[in-house]
Amino acid sequence: MQFWEWIKEPWPWYVAGPLIGLVVPLLLIMGNKAFGVSSSLRHICAACIPADIPFFKYNWRKESWNLFFVAGILLGAIIAANWLDRGEPIAVNPRLQTELEEYNIRNYSSLVPLDLFNWPSLFTVRGFILMVAGGFLVGFGTRYAGGCTSGHAIMGLSNLQWPSLVATCCFMAGGFVTANLLIPIVLNL
Repeated sequence: MQFWEWIKEPWPWYVAGPLIGLVVPLLLIMGNKAFGVSSSLRHICAACIPADIPFFKYNWRKESWNLFFVAGILLGAIIAANWLDRGEPIAVNPRLQTELEEYNIRNYSSLVPLDLFNWPSLFTVRGFILMVAGGFLVGFGTRYAGGCTSGHAIMGLSNLQWPSLVATCCFMAGGFVTANLLIPIVLNL
């Protein structure tokens, strides 16, 4: 198999998992840096908003590496979407496909269901709840928990931090409740 064909395939867990796991010791060796993405928004605001807000008054330049990390994530997503796409529809489990059809979701050939996440649906009750209210809750929860799932579940748990264990358990419980109880109600709106 050629390299370009190999890189377009999904990587198995036993390759991707250890690679993600090796980020933690690498960051610790490179200067005791904490892995996480949610703090990058705070760094951007501290750099761009010349206000006298105490939350944004800190040495954000010391954490500028995090902005390059997030820029790398964005660049990687652009490269993957434009040049590594195999041109095939996203593989959806037949049971999930049947369940999605019950909610009139049939167009999921991209990374998100286009029947839900598009500009016209933003102005519906269902779209507003999913995109605006959901985005607000994710942002609020991230700030309230003191970090995002990647920061707590990958970095915090590997450092045996009790708050990260509590946060990760709460993230998982919230995800189960949302996926199994709340999303079916919202999709029926």
